Amino acid sequence: MSFMTMLTKKFKLPSEDEALPGRDAAITPTEPHFVNGRSLTGPYPANTKSVLFGMGCFWGAERLFWQLPGVHVTAVGYAGGHTPNPTYHETCTGRTGHTEAVLVVYDPDQIAFADLLKVFWESHDPTQGMRQGNDTGTQYRSAIYVSSAEDLEVAERSRDAYQHALKQAGKTASITTEIRQLDTFYFAEDYHQQYLAKNPAGYCGIGGTGVACPTGLGQSA
Repeated sequence: MSFMTMLTKKFKLPSEDEALPGRDAAITPTEPHFVNGRSLTGPYPANTKSVLFGMGCFWGAERLFWQLPGVHVTAVGYAGGHTPNPTYHETCTGRTGHTEAVLVVYDPDQIAFADLLKVFWESHDPTQGMRQGNDTGTQYRSAIYVSSAEDLEVAERSRDAYQHALKQAGKTASITTEIRQLDTFYFAEDYHQQYLAKNPAGYCGIGGTGVACPTGLGQSA
């Protein structure tokens, strides 16, 4: 395969036929959350809800959310693609279709979905397509994957509000964030989980646009 062909594949999502075959066995974290000691895989408390966020390298993104009051647990992994039970190496080839994602399990009585969305929009640049800063490839694309039609509506409304805020700030680029209803999440390998708590000096590529996300975007129960 030529260098140019490899580069093209890095920025183009594969079709289901083009994706790597993956495997039957899932990666299952063997350790609890490094920061709060809770189970990454559940079962989660009955009153909690979940959302998946893709916003570039998942190391820094996960740290943003585990610090928020009302978040029960976080984990990193892969979502939005075709390959079943992918590995990190496979995802980085661009041939699984997945993006690096953070699973956020939260108590909606303590923190609203709209508050999580505010952190999401303000903490990365959602206009960059298949990249985030110097991190390039389909696995770094911006994404919100929700588990209900109600949350989908809230997420889309927040996107429109943030697009307006960007325009008001003089930024002309369009938001490229993929927003859809999806609950398939594949856990990443143990060493990726809560990486920046285990390695405080580790790489963090998180950086926003400098534009605040409007409040009052609506809440999901």
